[in-house]
Amino acid sequence: MQYLYLWLDLFTLLGPLALSFDKKVAFYKNWKPLFWGTIVMMAVFIPWDILFTIEGVWSFNDAYLCGIRIFHLPIEEWLFFIVVPYACIFIYECVKAYFSDVLKKNGNGFLLILGVFILIIGLYNYDKAYTFVNFVGAAIVIFIALWIYRGKSLGYFVMSFLIALVPFLLVNGVLTGTGIEDQIVWYNSNDILNIRILTIPIEDTMYCLFMLLLTFLVYERVKKEKDLKFVAN
Repeated sequence: MQYLYLWLDLFTLLGPLALSFDKKVAFYKNWKPLFWGTIVMMAVFIPWDILFTIEGVWSFNDAYLCGIRIFHLPIEEWLFFIVVPYACIFIYECVKAYFSDVLKKNGNGFLLILGVFILIIGLYNYDKAYTFVNFVGAAIVIFIALWIYRGKSLGYFVMSFLIALVPFLLVNGVLTGTGIEDQIVWYNSNDILNIRILTIPIEDTMYCLFMLLLTFLVYERVKKEKDLKFVAN
């Protein structure tokens, strides 16, 4: 089972990368905006990941890793922050290409209610490091997104996030021990709510939202600037 985390990373990337050249989606044309979205997201998440690893909020099982670490993090963890946003923003572009915005009227309201709800939970559980940072951080990014998109719909993002949760939870399930002998990623029970979806801490759903929404905001901003330059030329 060695290299399992690496195989999960590669499996996550394989389908979206292979389909990135689909004529209708043409996701390869948006690699530059995605690059900057990923860089900004990693600038927030990597220091947080390193700190929580050092502090023992979580740790990684060497039995499932290739053994290369950079600043306390397995190389597989670094790759996670590249392949997951790639796959999920690809899903977002596919949703836009193939579906109508069915959440146009309700998407922003859903995010507002969710943001208030998780902010309250996060502040109430200020003594649980992973819960607090995840829920409060995700709530802040939600409020920023709603301010930026005031008067505009975030329905497509909400749709893509809900769809992306399925493969995210499947991969995260394996990372946290579903279907395998041990956990690849271990969480300190003192730093989470200890509410799980199978083996997955409930916090990981908001971790996914936090990561993807932050990436999405930068991605769309850079993409918009790129489109404006194209029109100007």
